[in-house]
Amino acid sequence: MNRPIRTLSVGCLILFVALMLNLTYVQFFKASWYNDRADNRRVTEEAYAQQRGDILVGKKAIATSKPSDDKYEWQRTYPGGKKYAPITGFMSYSYGQTGIERSQDSVLSGQDNKLFTNRLVDLVTNSEPAGGNVELTIDPKVQDAAYEGLTALGEDVQAATVAIEPKTGRILAMASTPTYNPSKLATHDFGAASKSFNNLSKDEDEPLLNRSIQTALPPGSTFKLVTAAAAIEKLGMDGDSKVYGGASLDLPGTTTDLPNLNGTSCGGEQITLTRALEVSCNTAFGQLGMDLSDEDMRAQAEAFGFGQHYLDDIGPQAKSRYPTNDGKDKQARAAIGQQDVIATPLQMAMVSAGIANGGEVMKPYLVDRVTSSSLDVIDQGKPTTIDNQPAISRDTAEILTQMMVSVVDNGTAEVASIPGVSVAGKTGTAQSSKERAPYAWFTSFAPAENPSIAVAVMVQKSGTERSEIAGGRLGGPIAKAMMEAAIS
Repeated sequence: MNRPIRTLSVGCLILFVALMLNLTYVQFFKASWYNDRADNRRVTEEAYAQQRGDILVGKKAIATSKPSDDKYEWQRTYPGGKKYAPITGFMSYSYGQTGIERSQDSVLSGQDNKLFTNRLVDLVTNSEPAGGNVELTIDPKVQDAAYEGLTALGEDVQAATVAIEPKTGRILAMASTPTYNPSKLATHDFGAASKSFNNLSKDEDEPLLNRSIQTALPPGSTFKLVTAAAAIEKLGMDGDSKVYGGASLDLPGTTTDLPNLNGTSCGGEQITLTRALEVSCNTAFGQLGMDLSDEDMRAQAEAFGFGQHYLDDIGPQAKSRYPTNDGKDKQARAAIGQQDVIATPLQMAMVSAGIANGGEVMKPYLVDRVTSSSLDVIDQGKPTTIDNQPAISRDTAEILTQMMVSVVDNGTAEVASIPGVSVAGKTGTAQSSKERAPYAWFTSFAPAENPSIAVAVMVQKSGTERSEIAGGRLGGPIAKAMMEAAIS
């Protein structure tokens, strides 16, 4: 073989090997990446050509597929509507998937390996393939109370709430407002879907945002539960321990002080820790923040879940944060849930749930069961803790529970009291800036002696006058209605 032919042959061989390597790379290593791309129309059209599984709350479908008379064969619809939109998300031809539609796509589309046997049976029997069903942990009565409570706050409101079963971590309710109608994004009228999506995307109130897990803000005085837990664990305190209750607290290294909300003392220069929680005393908890080391405070916050990613069933999840505070003044402000401390409603529900569960913080989850189209159970949610050790001891949890019950019976959380039921709670009002109104927070659990529900409510924005904004006033009635729904 002469040299030019040999050179050409070698070149062709190299190109052939390169082609085979690239083909292998694309079809094997990059297959999932291409399949998951929102702009992969082939995969999208295949998904519309078969029946997608249902998303269920109890026995009721809140997302389902119905036969369509156009070329796409199946139309995704949302009977759960706006109430469940932050959970279900949407499935759109042009804009992909969000919420449970996204996180459980492999099950709903029937492509999950757990459904391999079902796919094989469909193939052998020549049956139409169908996706699996996803059953959620949501309690419809609690969800109704959550949604109705948020919408009752009025127009132009940004708020969210979450409820957890303390012993298991099952999410009983998750609501966010403003919300949207996912069916308008799932429609096969792509022009109408595009118009709806653009309007929602441009809305300054961000209705596509699930504030329950995606909005992290200063938690204000609800964070005093974490500070109290650290004080009991690290300083050996209890509900009767004496703490500073003066009208203002000097902050070392600054020319400012930390005042109480009303500018007066909390009942004297020395008050009990229980009384400090009852009246949400800034000076008491600011002093505790300085008495504790910043490392101890951060470790306590992280033991409750701050800084962690703990929700796998839906996303994205904003991380709650307790940052490093270099200075006693910053430690004092952080101890009352200000400074750079931020938390999601889910995180503050987990703080209450951890106290309610004797110190063990359970990993929250939304997917209760996964079933095949023939209703065979192929996967089941399992309660697990977020860490290998409790966030606080059982003794500390009992002390905090008694203190939180006293906040409802004798303090700022009286609005959440339920006749004949022992309720534990804590209010919070977090300052933002002079330009915008404070954030209102409320967290609670009930029944205190055998808790079945822990709740957190966050009102980010409302039409309430600045002087009237308070966690108990805005969030308390919502939390009460949710707890009553769970224990009725």
